[in-house]
Amino acid sequence: MTTTHTSHTPTGTTKQHWAEGLTVFAAVILMLAGILDIFRGIMGIAEDDVFVTTRSYVFRFDLTGWGWIHLALGAVAVIVSLGLFRGSMWARVSGVAIAALIVIANFLSLPYYPVWSVVMIAFSAFVIWGLCVSRSDAAPLR
Repeated sequence: MTTTHTSHTPTGTTKQHWAEGLTVFAAVILMLAGILDIFRGIMGIAEDDVFVTTRSYVFRFDLTGWGWIHLALGAVAVIVSLGLFRGSMWARVSGVAIAALIVIANFLSLPYYPVWSVVMIAFSAFVIWGLCVSRSDAAPLR
C-alpha cells in the first residue's frame, strides 16, 4: 500500500500575511473611528449636553461647527476604510491622511470632550501606524 502525502505550500510569505493583517487592523480601526466620529458629529450638531462648555480655550469654535467637522471626517473615514478592505493603494494614502485629520480635529476639540478625544487620537495613531508600517504588494484582502 502506497501513501501519498500532499503538502500545502503557502500562497504568500509570512511578511505578506503580516502586511495584510496590519491593513485589515487599520481598516477595522478606521471604520470604528469613523462610525464613532459620525455619532460624535450628530451629538455636536444636536448640541447635546454631553459636551463640556469652556470659555477660555484658544481654539474656540461653535459646537455645531465641530459637529459638522466630525460628521464629515467620520463619513470619509468609513468610505476610506471600505477601500482598505479591497486593498486599494488610494485608500492606504487616504487612510493616513484622514487619520491625521481626525487626530488634529480631536486635539482641537479636547476641551469639549476630553477623554473621548484622547481615545480617538489613540485610535487614529494606530491606523497611521498600521498603514505606514506594512507594505502590501499582494492581492486584495479577503
